[in-house]
Amino acid sequence: MMSRTTYRLTMIAATLALAGCAIGPDYVRPATPLPASYAEATASEPASVNARWWTLFGDATLDQLVDKALQNNADLRLAIARVEQADAVAREAGASFFPEITGNAGGSNTQASTKTATYTSAMPRIRNSRSASLSTSYELDIWGRVRRANEAAKATQLATAYARDSVRLSVAGLVTATYLGLRAADAQLQMTAATLKSREESLKLVNTRIDAGLGAPVDGHQAATALAAAQAQQADLTRQRALAEHQLALLTGDPSLKVAAGDLRTLPLPPQPPAGLPADLVAARPDIRQAEQELVAANAGIGIAKAGYFPRLSLTASLGSESKALSDLFSAGSGTWALGLGALMPILDFGRTSARVDQAKAVNQQSLIAWQNALAVAYKEVRDALVSLREDAKAEAAQQTRVDNAAQVLAIVEKRYAAGHAGYLEVLDAQRSHNDAAIAAISARQARLIAGVDLFKALGGGWQPAAAN
Repeated sequence: MMSRTTYRLTMIAATLALAGCAIGPDYVRPATPLPASYAEATASEPASVNARWWTLFGDATLDQLVDKALQNNADLRLAIARVEQADAVAREAGASFFPEITGNAGGSNTQASTKTATYTSAMPRIRNSRSASLSTSYELDIWGRVRRANEAAKATQLATAYARDSVRLSVAGLVTATYLGLRAADAQLQMTAATLKSREESLKLVNTRIDAGLGAPVDGHQAATALAAAQAQQADLTRQRALAEHQLALLTGDPSLKVAAGDLRTLPLPPQPPAGLPADLVAARPDIRQAEQELVAANAGIGIAKAGYFPRLSLTASLGSESKALSDLFSAGSGTWALGLGALMPILDFGRTSARVDQAKAVNQQSLIAWQNALAVAYKEVRDALVSLREDAKAEAAQQTRVDNAAQVLAIVEKRYAAGHAGYLEVLDAQRSHNDAAIAAISARQARLIAGVDLFKALGGGWQPAAAN
């Protein structure tokens, strides 16, 4: 039977373990020093978040590419594997709340020397031993060390999951921006094809005028130079498109990916950000949540370190049987048991525990600064994207006005040249102006669309107008 003293010690320890409070500070989210809303937002719809924000561009090919990337992208698959690892670590930490039971079985035959003792039937020279038992060892979590460790493991698990979501958002954003670049190259190639056709016709007209004695040979060289410039522009744009397609192939995990030609100008404009867009919307960003969970884990680390100041109590127990012969192993009288309570108390560690506590506090301070900085960076990124979205819209409108005016000038100059009222230099200048304006207009549209992508990413997934809910 268990002695009364051991029984009482066990009950007292168990009561303390149940009633004890976890040492160290409990986590309280720090105040976020952000304004109430973004002054740069100018529309009137209420804010919400759209997890599949790229679908707002209304392009089926883009939707397919993003979905394929979210399934096959190598960086995202690595992040998912890290989440699975963190889940296993958290389960391991949670198992520390329960005792570990192990089974033991053994047998031995021992022959002793006749030179050291005299043996009788009561104490034979050859001794046999057979045993089987179950044993356990359990740390009584009086000071909350195990609870703080479990708290840290769960926070790390969540941080890893949010890191995966950050990668997911980055992959979707990179695929979308790359796709917009490819479509911009498509639009510029279409415009360049029209320029090439126009300059080929101009070269024919110039050569006809030269043959008729109505133009100088230098006009022919200038026309040929302009045509070669357009051909070089076409080659460079073709290269840019191919590189964008290769990048999409890498992002989607499809090395043989081919994207049919399209046109950036057919894509709808991104929705305007709502007025009164709440600044704390960035708190939903996965990288912000990741930083906060890392702060939670660091906070729990202080409690783990402080638990080193206090004794660690362990409860050990075993139950089994022992006999000389295997046939008697479970017979009456062969049973054995043991129950013990141990304490490991730090007496003198020359400041090791204090140093560990100071380290944990420093890590917690670093995590706090990192979280605060992540919030500040997120707030800046949203403001930058809002300004870019607004100003890029103005720039696109101005570039379109430039294209319209350049087209009118080109048409007038070409008519004047055909009638012999203008020199070919005027035609070349008008052609260059129109080409540059058209290229710049497409680039402005691309910048405006990418500003929308940046805003969606900065808000951790974007927003959608209430009508789209």
